[in-house]
Amino acid sequence: MTANPSNFKVFSGTNSRYLAEKICKSLNCSLGNMKIVHFSDGEFSVSYEESIRGQYIYLVQSTFPNSDNLMELLLMIDAAKRASAYKIIAVIPYFGWARQDRKDKPRVSIGAKLIADMLSVAGVDRIITMDLHADQIQGFFNVPVDHLYGSTIFVPYIKSLRLKNLVIASPDVGGSKRAGSYSKHLEVPMVICNKTREKANVVGEMTIIGNVYGKDVIITDDMVDTAGTLCKAADLMMEKGARSVRAIVSHGVMSGNASQKVLESKLTEIAFTDSIPFDCGKCAKVKILSIADMFADTIHRVQENKSISEQYLM
Repeated sequence: MTANPSNFKVFSGTNSRYLAEKICKSLNCSLGNMKIVHFSDGEFSVSYEESIRGQYIYLVQSTFPNSDNLMELLLMIDAAKRASAYKIIAVIPYFGWARQDRKDKPRVSIGAKLIADMLSVAGVDRIITMDLHADQIQGFFNVPVDHLYGSTIFVPYIKSLRLKNLVIASPDVGGSKRAGSYSKHLEVPMVICNKTREKANVVGEMTIIGNVYGKDVIITDDMVDTAGTLCKAADLMMEKGARSVRAIVSHGVMSGNASQKVLESKLTEIAFTDSIPFDCGKCAKVKILSIADMFADTIHRVQENKSISEQYLM
């Protein structure tokens, strides 16, 4: 695809440059020149090294690890606003703090709402993101949010596997809507893992609701952090007679010893997008699918005032 770069420019934060370069390649445009200077105490400053006056500015930055990348994005937005950019669009493939979308116990913050407010105050005009942990987070913003779906990438990949006894699984009750969409689109059965948590990132009991005997199971989820849930679900399904268990996950956080857990589990493969960088050398079972073309197409559609819903598969 070729977009007219005369009225827009794409810039990248430090840790998302790998993705921004692929997006620019797909758009057939060059990545904008920006300098981020770090001071010895951890503070940093942002400056655009070219004029952005009167232009659409796309800032590619996922928030991982959360704090530094978020602060970098906020400074990028503020600098663009002060440099008289016409519109500032934050491209956030992975939106951190999305798990903090409600008060699930007394005296806790709603982190996702706070981050939405911070981005708005900084001066953002639009958000482009993918597979939020909870759909209602879109309503936390007072600016337009283009919410993309990893299914655009994953459905063709699932079909390419040509699994004859396919079953879609949700790792918990909360993810049943997502799994149900895959199940309906692919016209295959669905099962659900019912789990309890002892505490954050620690899975307690787990049971399988549905039949997995002799089936090729694909577990769908929006993110994998410690991989505890996925690995426990895969092992349990194999014990219940599943022929194989794979996972497709939009955001591969893979913190701590997650890679080792996946290697030692019964998972045949885990595929996630490049919304977060991952070194496949750490885990041979990981397959990375790029979202660069999807985000490039969305940027192109926004510039041309075209509908982005046409790219949704389900």
